[in-house]
Amino acid sequence: MKNNILTIIKKEFVRFFGDKRLVFTTILLPGIMIYALYTFMGKGLMTQFETSDDYVYQIAVENMPESMKDVLALDGKAEIDDITADEESDTKQKIEEQNKDLLIVFPEAFDEKVAAYDAASGEVAPQIAMYYNSTRTESYTSYQMMTELFDSYESTLANKFDINSGDADYDMASDKDETGKFFSMMLPMLMMMFLYSGCVAIAPESIAGEKERGTIATLLVTPIKRSQLAVGKIVSLSVIGLLSGLSSFVGTILSLPSLMGGTGDTMNAGVYQVSDYVLLLLVILSTVLVMVAAMSLLSAFSKSVKEAGTSIMPLMVVIMVVSITSMFGNGAPSEPYWYLIPFYNSVQCMNGVFSFAVVPLHIIITVISNVVYTILLAGGLAKVFDSEKIMYL
Repeated sequence: MKNNILTIIKKEFVRFFGDKRLVFTTILLPGIMIYALYTFMGKGLMTQFETSDDYVYQIAVENMPESMKDVLALDGKAEIDDITADEESDTKQKIEEQNKDLLIVFPEAFDEKVAAYDAASGEVAPQIAMYYNSTRTESYTSYQMMTELFDSYESTLANKFDINSGDADYDMASDKDETGKFFSMMLPMLMMMFLYSGCVAIAPESIAGEKERGTIATLLVTPIKRSQLAVGKIVSLSVIGLLSGLSSFVGTILSLPSLMGGTGDTMNAGVYQVSDYVLLLLVILSTVLVMVAAMSLLSAFSKSVKEAGTSIMPLMVVIMVVSITSMFGNGAPSEPYWYLIPFYNSVQCMNGVFSFAVVPLHIIITVISNVVYTILLAGGLAKVFDSEKIMYL
């Protein structure tokens, strides 16, 4: 029995790894493409929201108060243009046409009005109007800078106490906490998508593809048990699917600093221990077994690879819906019975690993239940292999 299963596994490996183009497109290419795409996206997004260091903001000011002349200079980073009320409409037009960054309109006698204003009087405070174009990065950035500057200036007018004004680090969240929060939300969903993509690229071809070409008929007439054929197919396809999924996972991890921009410096996969990666690998491997077994069984009922792809579509929907559960709720559920649900249990276990909240019992239940589901699906696949009505359609 063992030799027969190994023979099937060897046959699948020879078919797959013997085709260098297939190995590249299935295992290496996903990781490379994800790394390149996410890195490019991260750098591209950052350029959309950053201005050049040597850029000089074009700011027009109406009714410039004496108290603001030095403040608005922005240490030479802004070119201030004093305008009159008659020029206000024309300046707004320039901002709309992206030829000017910002228009600041102070009320007349601004300094005197601010000095005379009493918050307890209930009267409306002196208002500063700022006009900008949110579709132009430089314009929106100048608006944000001025808003922060005016807020800071306002606080100095009646400053009774300060909040977190020292040099200490008041945010007690560590890089480990930030990494765990982000990874536990995003990576379980991405990992399930990667595993599905890797499995769907090989399972229909190995089952429905051989059925379509007629080569599976040769296997079925050999003196080998159908259960051995099913196990051999599932194990070999799971290894290949696992390699493909891990390639995509590695590509994602490597590209995160660029994808996250400035905050990516705190996202460091090095905060996880070897034991965390071992537990993650166990969960992933058991998940791939179930995924491949389910796809193989669905493919066995199909006449062609194209038909198998259609049959597997509902499984993709289920996996996608289950995957996004990692983004909701307050961490993984604590009740053990949740970890009997296939795919959902894997997502929640990954959530626990990435958020540093691993419960060994949950991992054990997940792995064992996934193995049991795989055995049941393999038994179903063996029954299908026994059916001449289905296999020789």
